[in-house]
Amino acid sequence: MVDMPDGYTGEGFFATKLSDVVGLARKNSLWPLPFATSCCGIEFMATMASHYDLARFGAERLGFSPRQCDLLMVIGTIAKKMGPIVKQVYLQMAEPRWVMAVGACASSGGIFDSYSVLQGIDQVVPVDVYVPGCPPRPEGILDGFMRIQDLVGQESVRRRSGERYKELMQSYGIE
Repeated sequence: MVDMPDGYTGEGFFATKLSDVVGLARKNSLWPLPFATSCCGIEFMATMASHYDLARFGAERLGFSPRQCDLLMVIGTIAKKMGPIVKQVYLQMAEPRWVMAVGACASSGGIFDSYSVLQGIDQVVPVDVYVPGCPPRPEGILDGFMRIQDLVGQESVRRRSGERYKELMQSYGIE
């Protein structure tokens, strides 16, 4: 059961802030887009399966169209040639959007310190949550997802139109 946001309860009514209600709805209905490569993708498949079941957390529907998703999960090794594609997928997602880097390779390049591997996807898109591990356990992926839910639930409705957010996007070349 979902906890009620703070508010005032009376006989037959409940009053709270609009941003709390919107945050509650958003955090319990995230639609992830898995951008999975290499071995971390297998661990993500285990997370979606019946034993761990990511659907318990409101992510029932995995989307493979960026225009319908609000959580980009970059899972595994990303080659430098794939960097612009990851950014393009990110830009095609509607606001508000969040990013989760799953695994050591997506977070920092992992063991592949070479000319062809991107040393962390935060070089091309802003990342909200990093999930460590090589490959990360399904419990780690679930923990990262719950951290994203916490961020989403506490985010103000107006944060994305603020100056700090605009400066962050400009630092990535996103307008």
